[in-house]
Amino acid sequence: MSSKVRLEEIHKTFGRKGKEIVAVRDLSVEIGEREFFTFVGPSGCGKTTTLRMIAGLETPTSGRIYFGDQNVTELPPQKRDIAMVFQDIALFPYMTVRENIGYPLKIAGVSRRETEQKVDRVAEILAISDKLAMKPAQLSGGQQQRVAIGRAIIKEPKVLLLDEPLSALDARLRVEMRTEILRLHREISSTIIYVTHDQVEAMTMSSRLAVMDKGSAIQIDQPRTIFMFPQNQTVATFIGTPAMNIVPASIVSMAEGKVVTLLGGKFPIHPDHYEKLKGLKSVEAGIRAQALRLIPASRGRIRGSVFLREPLGLEDEVLVNIPNETRVKVISESNLEFPEGSEVGLEFDEKDLYLFHPETKEALCFGIGEHNH
Repeated sequence: MSSKVRLEEIHKTFGRKGKEIVAVRDLSVEIGEREFFTFVGPSGCGKTTTLRMIAGLETPTSGRIYFGDQNVTELPPQKRDIAMVFQDIALFPYMTVRENIGYPLKIAGVSRRETEQKVDRVAEILAISDKLAMKPAQLSGGQQQRVAIGRAIIKEPKVLLLDEPLSALDARLRVEMRTEILRLHREISSTIIYVTHDQVEAMTMSSRLAVMDKGSAIQIDQPRTIFMFPQNQTVATFIGTPAMNIVPASIVSMAEGKVVTLLGGKFPIHPDHYEKLKGLKSVEAGIRAQALRLIPASRGRIRGSVFLREPLGLEDEVLVNIPNETRVKVISESNLEFPEGSEVGLEFDEKDLYLFHPETKEALCFGIGEHNH
C-alpha cells in the first residue's frame, strides 16, 4: 500500500532567537499515492531538511504533515511506515547481501522462510539475485546502492524516501540506476519522494517536481511544464542544460508596434503581449542554447564571432561573443562550418524568446508571437 503525503505550511528554523536560520519556509504540497515526486534545487535550498521532516528525523517549527488522513507531525520515524535511502549507502560490511536486505524483517520478527522468499523477490526486482551470497565489498557502487534500496523496500513501506541516492556514483552508473529506480517504481506500490541537486535526474524520473530555492518551493509542476513555462528566472536558469542565456533587452514603441531589441537585433512583439509589458522600457530576455541557430553573418541579423567550440559528440557547445554586448551559448551540429574566430549570425524563432521582469525576475512572456503564452 502507498500513502498520499500532505505538507501544510511547513516552516523550519535552526538556531536560537535572533540568530535563526530559515531552512524551509511555509511549504505546502500534496503528493499523490504512488507518485514519484522530487524536490530539486541547489545545496542549502531546504530539500533534504524537508525530506527529513517527512521521515520524522526533524520536527517542523510550525505546520503539519499528513500521511493520508493521519497527522504524523509528531510521530517518530518507526511509526510512519517509511523507508529511507541515503547518499551514504551504509551497508553492514560483515553481512552478505541476503542478510543486508533481509535485516529489517529479521528485527521485525518475521519468520526465516517468509524473509527468504521476500529477499528473493526483491533481489529479482533489482537484478541482483546472483549476488546474494556476496559481501558488500565485493560489489560495485551501483550494486551496493541496489542492495541499500532492496533493504529499504523489503518491508513494503507506504512511503519510500530517497536522499541523493546516486550522487556518489559515476556518470554511467547514475544513468543506469535512474532506469533501475524507475523500473522499481512500476514494480512496487510505494509513494516515492526523491531529493536531488541534479536537474537531469529530476526531469527524467519524476511525475512532478518542486524546484526549491532559499527554503521555498518556487514552482511545483510536471517536468515538461516547468521546462516550457518557468515561473521566474531562477527556475528558467536552473532547469535545462546548459543554463538558459539571459541578456538585457529593451521594449521600444515604433510606428508599426512594439519591438524588443536585444543583442543588436530588433524583433516585433505581437499585440497579445502588450498588456503584460505595459510601462516597461527594459526587460531581461531568456533564450535556450538549443533554440539559437548559427547562420552566415549578414546585415540586419544578430552578429557575433565564435569564441570557443566544445565538442559534445554529435553536437558542439559554442560560445559566441556579441560585440559590445555579451556572450551567449549555442548548441550546434558538430561540424566545422563555423570554426573558432569566424564571424557568424544568430537566429531564433519568436516562440523561443522568454521575457522576464527586470526587478522581480518573474516571467512575463513565453514567446513573443501570436498565441504564445
